[in-house]
Amino acid sequence: MRFDTSQHMKLGQHMRLAPRMIQSMEILQMPLADLEERIEQELESNVALEVVEPEPEGEEPGASVSEQARRRERLREELGRRRDNGERDAKQDAMAAAPARSEPLMEQLERQWALADVDAEVREAGAFLLGFVEDDGYMRTPLETVADRAPAPLLALAGGERSRLVALLERALVEMQAALEPPGLAARDTRECLLLQIDAHRREVGARGGDDGPLLAARRLVEQHLDDIAQNRLPRVVEKTGMTMPQVRAALEAMKGLSLAPARQLVDDAPPPIIPDAIVEYDEDSDRYVAYLNDSRLPNLRINREYAVLTRDRQMPKKDRDFLRTNIGNAQWLIDAVGQRKQTLLRVVNAVVEAQRDYFDYGPQALKPLPMTQLAEQLGIHVATVSRAVSEKHLLTPRGIVPLRRFFSGGLATESGEGMSYDAVRAALREVVEAEDKAKPLSDEALVEELAKRGIEIARRTVAKYREQLGIPSARLRRTF
Repeated sequence: MRFDTSQHMKLGQHMRLAPRMIQSMEILQMPLADLEERIEQELESNVALEVVEPEPEGEEPGASVSEQARRRERLREELGRRRDNGERDAKQDAMAAAPARSEPLMEQLERQWALADVDAEVREAGAFLLGFVEDDGYMRTPLETVADRAPAPLLALAGGERSRLVALLERALVEMQAALEPPGLAARDTRECLLLQIDAHRREVGARGGDDGPLLAARRLVEQHLDDIAQNRLPRVVEKTGMTMPQVRAALEAMKGLSLAPARQLVDDAPPPIIPDAIVEYDEDSDRYVAYLNDSRLPNLRINREYAVLTRDRQMPKKDRDFLRTNIGNAQWLIDAVGQRKQTLLRVVNAVVEAQRDYFDYGPQALKPLPMTQLAEQLGIHVATVSRAVSEKHLLTPRGIVPLRRFFSGGLATESGEGMSYDAVRAALREVVEAEDKAKPLSDEALVEELAKRGIEIARRTVAKYREQLGIPSARLRRTF
């Protein structure tokens, strides 16, 4: 065996992203609301960054030498406090700026259960049961399984017998279903959830002296024919129940207010309002669409001049001057990154508006295929930059608020040879379905034929896929009687 040592030289290119470049990419990718929050955090933590405030009318610019000296002295004192206290934790800033959340579901249920008029052992069993209520309000875990997981004190309440514990849990569950609001909570399945709600509505109608006939019919349908109702087999329901079709429709109408996930009413999980990053308006004089950034919400930033002067003050301790230089560098970087974001985003938006003019004139069906690579080549930037620029951004247009990413997609060629984006095909499919005769809805094969009449040639399986993506049920479930 022979061992040799040798040296080799190898040429290669490697790309390493500097931390500042990575942060600039993050700034570009931020939607407007996130960027506002980031700027607020930086204003709190960076002594050298400030907002440009309009000068009061009648006040002459500049200040006397003595006034400048006093201001610098105050800045030195403030600088010492900020440096000694340290910069605020960015996570704390983010938490402080975050909107208040609604009370967690479990805390709401525990508070409601604490007010229920039940005996001590039922209360104890119910408190344990609450831990098995899922986020949508159902309690799908079998009571036998719950009993197997019960702690020793709870088992002792049932005399140490598992069968008695299951019976105690059953009593507690019935009391919970009656005590918790909204009705339907702690149901074990969809049928029980709907029945609990129907019974609660019937009590309300009865208390007002109203007619609960449709609700009584709805209860019968849910209890005995839920599968047929879910599959829209209404003629079969009429045949089995002896009810007329108008009676069945009235019962279904009475069920429209019922919820399949009652716990969602207690937890506010609605998405925050969308703040558009750019606005597109039609200019009649020039017959074109004009885009501009919605940046009036962003503060005008600059570096504090007095702090910049203090970095050259040799009377200040070196650690203070170094602290200031670091903050000034961070402030200048943020100002540059925000400016670069504005420039890049506006270029991308203008290019999109130009490429997708037909969308703004005629609607979603006129969307054209627009790969990001094509736009990146047109603007002379990297495709990753385009991707970050459109990420989570929205446009306010004459056709409503639209995600910027919607304008980028592949597509197919129509019979005329023109390109049509996949989103446009889906929009055409939705239009065909909305215009169909609901008594005789179109099958997927018929939808293929209708789209072909519009010059859109796609396969039946593609129609089925797009229909599912749009949340459009099959023809049998769309049929009305």
